[in-house]
Amino acid sequence: MPRAAVPALVASDGVTDLRRAVMPSAPYHAGDPVHRDMASWMPPLLSADASILSNRNLIVARVRDMVRNNGWAAGMVRRYIDAVIGANLRLSASPDYRALGITPEAAVDLADQMETAWRAWASDPLRRCDAARHDTFGLMSGLMFRHKVTDGEDLGVLLWREDRGPFATCLQVVDPDRLSNPNGMADRDTLRGGVELDDDGAAVAYQIRRGHPYDRSLSMGQAMVWDRVERETPWGRPMVIHDFDRDQAGQHRGVSRLASALREAKMTDNYASAELQSAVINAILAAFIESPMDHSLLADVLESPDEISAYQKNRMDFHGGRDITLNGARVAALFPGERFTFQSAARPSQQFEPFTSALKRNMAGSIGGQSYEQATLDWSKSNYSSARGGIVEAAKTVIADRFAFETRTVLPVYLAVMEEAIDRGYVTLPDGAPDLYDAPAAYLRARWIGPGQGWIDPVKEAQAAKVRMDGMLSTLEAEAAAQGLDWQDVIQQRARERAAMEAAGLADPSAADLLGVRPRTDDPETRT
Repeated sequence: MPRAAVPALVASDGVTDLRRAVMPSAPYHAGDPVHRDMASWMPPLLSADASILSNRNLIVARVRDMVRNNGWAAGMVRRYIDAVIGANLRLSASPDYRALGITPEAAVDLADQMETAWRAWASDPLRRCDAARHDTFGLMSGLMFRHKVTDGEDLGVLLWREDRGPFATCLQVVDPDRLSNPNGMADRDTLRGGVELDDDGAAVAYQIRRGHPYDRSLSMGQAMVWDRVERETPWGRPMVIHDFDRDQAGQHRGVSRLASALREAKMTDNYASAELQSAVINAILAAFIESPMDHSLLADVLESPDEISAYQKNRMDFHGGRDITLNGARVAALFPGERFTFQSAARPSQQFEPFTSALKRNMAGSIGGQSYEQATLDWSKSNYSSARGGIVEAAKTVIADRFAFETRTVLPVYLAVMEEAIDRGYVTLPDGAPDLYDAPAAYLRARWIGPGQGWIDPVKEAQAAKVRMDGMLSTLEAEAAAQGLDWQDVIQQRARERAAMEAAGLADPSAADLLGVRPRTDDPETRT
C-alpha cells in the first residue's frame, strides 16, 4: 500500500513550517540561522578595532555620564579604585640577585637605595613628579586607573624637565580622548585610533592632540595640532604609557567594562525616576475634594455658563469663611454635596527594591573585583561565610587588575625613574652587575603594596594568619602586604616599640597571648 502523506504542520498563517522552527538546521544550535529563537540574532563578526573604534567616543561619553549622574555607578567605581590602588602604591623592591650575579647582601642594599630614590620622586611634597604639579605618583595612579575603568584605557607621557629639582623625570597624565588620528584621517594598517604600528602590530608612536577636541576654553589651533610621540627612546627609556586590557587579538584601543552594563544601568535610572515622580505626586496630592457634578447639572451648566460661575463663587466663599477650630485643631467643613477622596499609590513600588538589586548585581559583575555586598554596601542578607567567600572571589580580580596596571603603567615609570637615579648617582649598582637595560626585569623585580583587604572578623582572621605562618604556608611579607603594610617597616617599628617598652619596664605581650592560642597553664591539654 502506498504510504500516507504526512500532513503539513504549519502555523495559523498556513505558510510557516512549524517543524522547521523547532528542528535545528545546523549541528550546533548556536549556529542555526533559521530557528525562531535565533534567526533575528545576527551580530556582525568584526575585528577588535572595528568593534571599538567606530563607537569608542559614544561609549566613553555614555559611561562617563552614567558615572557622573548615577550614584550607584559612581560609588562602585570609586570603591573599585580604592580596592586596586587605594591611597598609594608602595614599593617593596626585591632585585633578583641571582640574575644580577650579586650577593644577597648586595641585593638588600641595592633595594634600600632604590626604595629611597623612588620615595624621593613619587612622594615629593612639592609634587614635582607630576607635570601639572598637582599630585603625587600615588594620586596620579588613582587618576590613571579611573580612566582605565571608565574609558577602558589610560594614557601618560614621561617628560624631562631639568628645572624640576633632584629629578628631571615627570609624568603627564593625558586624557585618552586626545589620542586620535591627525585631522580625522581614516584608520589604516599602520595607524589605528592614533596608535602607529609596525609590521608586527606593535605600537611605535602615538598621535596626541595638544588639547581636548571639545574643550571650548582652548583655541581651535591647539585642538587641531597633533604631536607624534614615540613609544620609547632608542635605548629603551619609556616615553608613552598606554594601558588597556585586550579582549581580542589585534586590539589597539581599550573599551570600558561598564559598557556591557550600560543599557541596564540607563533603564534603571529611567525606572527610578518614574518611581520617584510617582511617589512625589502621591505625596503632593494627598486628597481631593469631589463636588457634585452629575450629568444633568453639567448639561445645565453648559447651557448657562453663568450658573457654574455662581456655583463656584458660592463654594469659594464658603471655604474662605470656614475657619473653625476646636482647642487649636482645624475642623473640616464641606460644601453641601462635597466629599473627601484620598489619593492612594497605584504603582507596585514594593517591587522596586528587588528589581533594582538585580540590576546592581549586573553592574557589580561587569566591573569585576567586587561582590554585590561590596559594590552596594548592602550586607543585610549576608553572614560571615558568604561575605568572606564573596570577598575572596572578588580579590582574584583585584589582584589580576593590580598586576596588569603595575605591569603596563607603573613599571615603565619605575624604569624611567631608576634610570635617572642611577645616572645621577642616587643609586649605585654593585660591582660586576649588568647595566640597567641589560637586565631590567632583574633590577625592577618588586612587590607593589596596595590597600589592605581589611577584616570581617579580626580575631578569626588574625588567628588564621598566625596558623598559616606557623605551618609554613605563608610569610610575614605576604600577610603584611595583604593588610597594606611593608613587613620590614613592621619589624622595625615593632623593634622600636619593644625597646621603648623595655626601657619603661613594661612587658611586651606576644601575639599568642593576644590571640588566645597559647596552651593554658592550668591544663596543658586545653587551649583557649
